Amino acid sequence: MSYFDAASSAPLHPVARQALLAALDDGWADPARLYREGRKARMLLDAGREVAAEAVGCRPDELVFTTSGTRAVHTGIAGALAGRRRVGRHLIVSAVEHSSVLHSAESLVAAGGSATQVPVDRTGAVSARAYGEALRPDTALACLQSANHEVGTVQPVAEVAEVCRAAGVPLLVDAAQSLGWGPVEGAWSLLTASAHKWGGPAGVGLLAVRKGVRFATQGPVDERESGRSPGFENIPAIVAAAAALRAVRTEAAEEALRLRELTERIRARVPQLVPDVDVVGDPVRRLPGIVTFSCLYVDGETLLHELDRAGFSVSSGSSCTSSTLTPSHVLKAMGVLSEGNVRVSLPNGTTEEDVEQFLAVLPGAVAGVREKLGATAPMAAVKEDSLVVDALGKRCPIPVIELAKVIGDVPIGGTVRVLSDDEAARLDIPAWCEMRGQEYVGEEEGPAYVVRRTS
Repeated sequence: MSYFDAASSAPLHPVARQALLAALDDGWADPARLYREGRKARMLLDAGREVAAEAVGCRPDELVFTTSGTRAVHTGIAGALAGRRRVGRHLIVSAVEHSSVLHSAESLVAAGGSATQVPVDRTGAVSARAYGEALRPDTALACLQSANHEVGTVQPVAEVAEVCRAAGVPLLVDAAQSLGWGPVEGAWSLLTASAHKWGGPAGVGLLAVRKGVRFATQGPVDERESGRSPGFENIPAIVAAAAALRAVRTEAAEEALRLRELTERIRARVPQLVPDVDVVGDPVRRLPGIVTFSCLYVDGETLLHELDRAGFSVSSGSSCTSSTLTPSHVLKAMGVLSEGNVRVSLPNGTTEEDVEQFLAVLPGAVAGVREKLGATAPMAAVKEDSLVVDALGKRCPIPVIELAKVIGDVPIGGTVRVLSDDEAARLDIPAWCEMRGQEYVGEEEGPAYVVRRTS
């Protein structure tokens, strides 16, 4: 079995395992107590904080540990908004932020505040100019991920931070995906991360708040973690998280070169091996271990099951694998194909043999799914100027498959109207047109999607 979903959660690093077992013996006592066992626990907690702060690039007294990366995001956003409530209640986020950031924005709007989503280009990147245009006199906080969790695109954090600094607006950076590879550059104000992303144990997040940033903790507080994360600290897990972070940082330069070569191999060879594939994300400014692609005429859930049976654990942003039946908000914001989406995120230690085996299995898995869905059926010979495809009630990727089957039935200049109530069709039909060189005319009431044959 090959685990290729490190962007969701990386395997526990061997150093973290050793540190966790050792800390279970010495870090169980209350670090707030003055007796021997308490002092020993306090020393472990302080050491873990110093290691994490060094990796983040902040002072130890600027960093607190939370129960998760999501909790760190929620606490950071709520505290920064409350600290600047006299300025206003406007929040800026990118359209491709992690759901924890978007949920915080939704809560603010529900409570009477306002939020602006900054759009991204087709690679998933924002621009500093767009953040500058979104700033308002009542902007209390801006948020930006350091790198995208679904497609690996690295964001221009330093440039955005400078724009925000000039306007006097703090910037919160979600560094969950990138912190294991290196510190976040730029004049950020708050930073969050999650240990299980870099090979630490789950249940440990961190929140850094620079000195001078107005911050007011919300909800009940206690004496723990400067009052910003209440409850008894999980010292063994914190020690393991810090040990893993130090270990992966030591390995980062060499491992990044190796994993980048492997993902470059996947990016180059998948389109050669599998027809009708869209490789997404920035080809250069991206994390070393993530590569994402979407396959036309493929049910994402079925493809993931086929790859799992073949021994490969991968992830997907396809609506076909979502309980909400809506495409990934990241892929939707980028305007790229969502059906048959596969995210490969390689953990440290992945070998060339692992990647070659995946590349050997993938074409057959995709072809098998397409055959099951009837995507290889021949085109009809009779041509009509206009056709209607009734795909109402049919899920992705069936509407696109039906479109592909009949596009050859109309002459060049003729149109096909695809009737579909599947949310993914709004994204996938325009993406199909771009990939296949056809003209997407637009959406009509119905909903109906009109495509004109151009070749």
